[in-house]
Amino acid sequence: MPLAAAHADTGDTAWLLAATALVLLMTPGLALFYGGMVRTKSVLNMLMMSFVSIALVTVVWLAAGYSLAFGEDAAGGLIGGLGHAGMSGLGPDSVQGTVPTLLFATFQLTFAIITAALVSGAVADRAKFGAWLVFVPVWALLVYVPVAHWVWGPGGWILERLGALDFAGGLPVEIVSGASGLALCLVLGPRMGFKKEAMRPHNLPMVMLGAGLLWFGWFGFNAGSALGANGLAAAAFLNTLAAGCTGLLGWLFVEQKRDGHPTTLGAASGAVAGLVAITPSCGSVSLLGALVVGLTAGTVCSYAVSWKFKLNYDDSLDVVGVHLVGGVIGTLLIGVFAVESMTGGAEGLLYGGGLGQLGRQLVAVVVVAAYAFGVTYGIGKLIDVTMGLRASEEQEQTGLDLTVHAETAYDHGVLGHGAPVSSVVSPAQKVTPQA
Repeated sequence: MPLAAAHADTGDTAWLLAATALVLLMTPGLALFYGGMVRTKSVLNMLMMSFVSIALVTVVWLAAGYSLAFGEDAAGGLIGGLGHAGMSGLGPDSVQGTVPTLLFATFQLTFAIITAALVSGAVADRAKFGAWLVFVPVWALLVYVPVAHWVWGPGGWILERLGALDFAGGLPVEIVSGASGLALCLVLGPRMGFKKEAMRPHNLPMVMLGAGLLWFGWFGFNAGSALGANGLAAAAFLNTLAAGCTGLLGWLFVEQKRDGHPTTLGAASGAVAGLVAITPSCGSVSLLGALVVGLTAGTVCSYAVSWKFKLNYDDSLDVVGVHLVGGVIGTLLIGVFAVESMTGGAEGLLYGGGLGQLGRQLVAVVVVAAYAFGVTYGIGKLIDVTMGLRASEEQEQTGLDLTVHAETAYDHGVLGHGAPVSSVVSPAQKVTPQA
């Protein structure tokens, strides 16, 4: 992309450095959030799927991902070129807007990392770890990178031709992860015991801690997307807080009315749903709009997580119900609540903008969801027929922690089906990990 001649602004640079660290922290936060939601026998595997995504996506991003996503357009708005492959041509003095290009590239990298990690929640308890190591880099290049270029890259067709708005990642992060998760869980099939056994979270305090870290990091995710220490960042920051709160309250209201009990899992899930929905819209809607976006997502997603039982797809940790549905809600509601004071031009239906912006948002949602689902399904099928995507029945029954990583999270705990650790393997037995 063109490099501006101006020097980087120190205030903007300082804020984006902090925001980048916050977004990176979201992936360990997600690891805890997901880790607490699975059963005891696979918690370490769940943590590992997130942590290894940091390493895999970083290598791919530095090698080619950044250049393809944010390099000069090379194919009619579909993908960038390889002019910056290996980060060539970028040094300490390169500037993107008012921040160093290397910092901008690192900030965008953290988005790619957490998007890959999000997908893992749909296939928890049953995916081969070795297959995941192959899936992540291929998927990052073929799914995440092109969509990032469409939405944010120079010449990207969604940004510059369609005119759909996405401030911080409803399309390339939330909808892509949700649609990809749906595709991958369909390739894998349901877990053993799906709809027959209770598969409750094993550690709700860990879930709450993970949700708290996600919420904390989300301020960098959304407010950092202003790429400067300015009023837009402040507005996005406040909108993020507000939507997380109403998402939490909306989910708890549904639980209380439907089940008679507001739960800690519901509070964590509701906050995340609200944060997901405000991600694309935090830079486009007013505070009132943010409150409605969060409340809508918390309410709708609390019902959406049960669709898997009716439609028979085993989305283990509700990536579809929260991230796909929440991302769709937040992206579409831009067409309803966008205000000129935030967007600098575009207005939503309720502010005199008519149906035009809503239509553009809908086109973007449908195309991105279909692309992510289709390509991910193809990648999953290819891996499945070549090396196998699903863990063996024995590994799934015993637990991936012990059979893949030769470790258990809790030495004196209990494995998934109530068998003490000592009854599965004795200290004298040698466990050979199998990926």
